[in-house]
Amino acid sequence: MAVAIGRGAIALGIILSNVYRRGLRGLLPWFYVGPALVFLLLYLVLPVVQTIYLSFLDGRSQQFVGWDNYRFFVTHAAAGIALRNNLLWLVGVTGVSVGLGLVLAVLLDRVRYEPIIKGLIFMPMAISFVGASVIWRFVYAYRPAGREQLGILNAIVTALGGQPIGWTVETCWPLADWEPITLPGVGWVWSCWGIPFLNTLALMTIMIWLQTGFCMVLLSAAVKGIPSDLVDAARVDGATEPQIFWRITLPLIRPTIAVVATTVVIVVLKVFDIVWVMTGGHQETEVLASRMIKEMFNFRDFGRGSAIAVLLLLAVVPVMVSTMRRFRDGEDGL
Repeated sequence: MAVAIGRGAIALGIILSNVYRRGLRGLLPWFYVGPALVFLLLYLVLPVVQTIYLSFLDGRSQQFVGWDNYRFFVTHAAAGIALRNNLLWLVGVTGVSVGLGLVLAVLLDRVRYEPIIKGLIFMPMAISFVGASVIWRFVYAYRPAGREQLGILNAIVTALGGQPIGWTVETCWPLADWEPITLPGVGWVWSCWGIPFLNTLALMTIMIWLQTGFCMVLLSAAVKGIPSDLVDAARVDGATEPQIFWRITLPLIRPTIAVVATTVVIVVLKVFDIVWVMTGGHQETEVLASRMIKEMFNFRDFGRGSAIAVLLLLAVVPVMVSTMRRFRDGEDGL
């Protein structure tokens, strides 16, 4: 009897020991990821929930106003200008940056001094948005006609016999003696006999200058990853360089182009520094982020500011999810 009890106690001890060890093994991963999850909960999830809640309250966060803060973007001209400019940035900066990066990646592939040239083109990426804006303030600097021009562009324009241009001030650069036409009662939709949105285009140029090198480096890596046997076989078959680009290079690097484009889209949707440093959002250069800052801190309307933040979040999240899926699909295909 005593022997049976002793053996049972030993067996029970072994079972409990195994259960305890398995329990620790099951809990061990949570000890590693727990601090990160707590950090994300406190500094990401809760602020997002609070922002969504505040977006349905009035400016003082005291009364529930429903969708009024979101209707602001449909009815208010200033919000329409910010939304229009964000769309211009989204299409223009993404298209030009990725396009130029692709062209440079293909043209500079296997040329002499390729690393040096690509290093110089990539160098602006190391500069912060604020630093780049300060540099371009000197490029766009404007003085009235008859005075010495400090800005590089206006110095060139006046040296060629032209009149200095307010690059960050003019909303329209009329051709010849034509004047810009504004549609009454609309405000943010207008036509221009000349170059429209000149100041916004000038600000977009800064972002293009910063992002082109980034696009070029990633696309260049993709181009170099193309098997040389395919290209050599195409040349032997009599394919021209344009045919090689359109039928071999472009299809093979299309996934990389998609990832690069979505990355630039995320950066552009969050643009704020360049606009704030260069113009402060004046002269119809506002974007959603600068409008959010004005609503929250200048006008003390936390409801509208929170609504803008929610809209930016809704715009960025699908792009981020799409990028993560592409990365996951790429890893599964390896």
